[in-house]
Amino acid sequence: MRLDHLPALATKRLALRPLVLADADAFRAMTDHPAVTAAVHFLASPFTLAAAEGLIAGDGDGRDCFWGVWRQGGNDLLGTIGTHLRGTAEIEIGYWFAPASQGQGIATEAAGAILAALHDAYPDCIVYAECRPDNEPSWRLLQRLGFRHHGVAGARPGRARLVLL
Repeated sequence: MRLDHLPALATKRLALRPLVLADADAFRAMTDHPAVTAAVHFLASPFTLAAAEGLIAGDGDGRDCFWGVWRQGGNDLLGTIGTHLRGTAEIEIGYWFAPASQGQGIATEAAGAILAALHDAYPDCIVYAECRPDNEPSWRLLQRLGFRHHGVAGARPGRARLVLL
């Protein structure tokens, strides 16, 4: 199973597709913000072009795919949603958005489109996310999308595991 072969997606306002190496500089610029790098444990600050290229390339096995989110017809990268195959039957999602793109429903709209595509392509997979309970905006976003916490800790310190119902 490969997560990087799903087709591009469109919503009313947004265009989404897997990031490619040509997107690396825009990915670097969108990610290299203290509010973003401080919130995502595996992002270095500064977030370099080499780091952006490394995330986009992954291991080449298709188990990790970072999706770019743009406004329909726009050129500015608004955010990213990562999809990560864990084992053979679980997919983890995560996301970050440029501070200027937050609070507009963009993350909810984009993640909803990705979740629908994952469900259509892999209906038997469990989809989950890990979130710090004190990250209230992200926690609320996950709940709006149908994720629920059942008291299980995440694999990363300080995070809870929420599963899509």
